[in-house]
Amino acid sequence: MIRDLFAVSRPLSWINTGYPFAAAYLLTARELDAALIIGTLFFLVPYNLAMYGINDVFDHESDLANPRKGGVEGALLPASRHRGVLIASAVLCLPFVLALVAMGSPLSWLVLAVSLFAVVAYSAPPLRFKEVPGLDSATSSTHFVSPAVYGVVLAGGDFTSGLVAALSAFFLWGMASHAFGAVQDIVPDREAGIASIGTVLGAARTVRFALACWTAAGLLMLMTGWPGALAAVLAVPYLLAAAPYAGVSDQDSANANRGWRRFLWINYLCGFLVTMLLIAFAAQTS
Repeated sequence: MIRDLFAVSRPLSWINTGYPFAAAYLLTARELDAALIIGTLFFLVPYNLAMYGINDVFDHESDLANPRKGGVEGALLPASRHRGVLIASAVLCLPFVLALVAMGSPLSWLVLAVSLFAVVAYSAPPLRFKEVPGLDSATSSTHFVSPAVYGVVLAGGDFTSGLVAALSAFFLWGMASHAFGAVQDIVPDREAGIASIGTVLGAARTVRFALACWTAAGLLMLMTGWPGALAAVLAVPYLLAAAPYAGVSDQDSANANRGWRRFLWINYLCGFLVTMLLIAFAAQTS
């Protein structure tokens, strides 16, 4: 069961939620404390177990017909394990949430509540935001941006114009990433009767939507000031990875998986470069 829970939590994606919280909190509070440690651990493992565990349970039927499921891109557990996954997700999250609530303010409670609501609402019925085209991408982006917002609020930070621009760029990046990821699932989603931004817009238009969001994210970063403006160039690798699929047909949409796999590695490269920029920002503002 522990091995299954580990697989369900998608370890390759832990950094995508733990890092935004840790970076935002540390740059705001400028100190290593209990809230940073507890929050980082929460957004690294329990948060991802809940997010992907709920998704894998309620997407089980469609995942059976999806050839990319059953590995690093999503576990494929037997139905007999589903109840255990849901229980483990709640049990593992609860102590962290209680500790964070005890250390936070009413505003931080609200942000954390929005983040957890998005985790559940995306996949669980009756809401199933993942089947509302447009809202699916926005909710998915909330999964990754809300930990950063929470980090700022928990540390008592102010939302400057540069920070708002950076968080908005991050949100657009998240929408683009979800939309591009949805392209490869168009055929199995349609066969399962699942609506998504990909099934509604079609493969080519969804890729173009993702390209537009990544471009807008890069332009927004130019408004963050020095050295944040340098992050604008980080949109380029994503554009290069997705651009070859801007004309892909719905029938060949599964081919976009090659671009998606490149996207996963691009995240690590860009994450390293963002870290360098954050270090430079911290040194500049110390």
